[in-house]
Amino acid sequence: MSYATNDKLVLLGAAGAIGSNMAQAALTLGLTPNLCLYDPFEKGLQGAAEEIYHCSFPDANVTWTTDIKEALTGASYLISSGGAPRKEGMTREDLLKGNCEIAAQLGKDIKAFCPDLKFGAVIFNPADITGLTVLVHSGLAPSKIGTLAALDSTRLQTALAQHFGVAQSKVTGCRTYGGHGEQMAPFASTASVDGKPLASLIGTDALTADQWAAIQQHVRQGGKKIIELRGRSSFQSPSHQSLLMVKAVMDGQGYGWPVGCYVSAPDQGFDQIMMAMETTLTREGVSWAMPEGTPEELAELKASYQHLTKLRDEVVAMGVLPPLDQWKTVNPNL
Repeated sequence: MSYATNDKLVLLGAAGAIGSNMAQAALTLGLTPNLCLYDPFEKGLQGAAEEIYHCSFPDANVTWTTDIKEALTGASYLISSGGAPRKEGMTREDLLKGNCEIAAQLGKDIKAFCPDLKFGAVIFNPADITGLTVLVHSGLAPSKIGTLAALDSTRLQTALAQHFGVAQSKVTGCRTYGGHGEQMAPFASTASVDGKPLASLIGTDALTADQWAAIQQHVRQGGKKIIELRGRSSFQSPSHQSLLMVKAVMDGQGYGWPVGCYVSAPDQGFDQIMMAMETTLTREGVSWAMPEGTPEELAELKASYQHLTKLRDEVVAMGVLPPLDQWKTVNPNL
């Protein structure tokens, strides 16, 4: 079996549904044979590892540990799903304090045990703020940490495909930017359905304005809907897309969806935040560009940013993040 790299990939939270699903998929997708599973819950972690062994992946070197130093030492890549999961009736923001404390410790552990990390994906919610917290405390360059943002765009693609009765692959250019939460900014101007610009279809009999508004709301509530239907938060889709993000950095073959990334561009009205923008993943990590959209779409993007800054400032007030003017002292790469 061929793999994209032989570098060590660490999956944090590997005893959970996302992490254990990710362990199997990482080997199925051929990321690396050298996989380390970490979780503080030893019994569940050992069970997850045993299941992977029973899959009998060729050439796989799968280890597991409850020791974070052992897990991170020598790691080139990591994916962390190791926060508290969202439950029915909760928003992503309800997880803020506890998960940001976990994120701060993860950042410090990265700095201590794998300061040469090539790329880390942070996917536990609220992902924009937990990812930001990891980055600040890790000392890494901004290109080395990204967050999972793709599901908002894939949910938009799904909803449009279902509405128009076409294959999902016929819906292209779907983009939601800003925060991975209900204040996200879905863009219509970037998308096409079976070759027709989505913007030209909105307001017609094919897609009335009310139907488009309902689709946007459906996308914003996509994660909540999964919890209502399955009794637990998503795990297959975040597992898959997170691995594709990391694989894109491993093999340099690109990634087709937005990534949450560090944005510090005060001249463009966005500063010291992590959010989904138009992004590129290469062997060097994640880079971003300002999305192109209508004035209304860009106003939604700005509103999403402002929501995120309020959450960021709450975490600063908690003492989990340092004051903004001290970030460069904590992380000279910012």
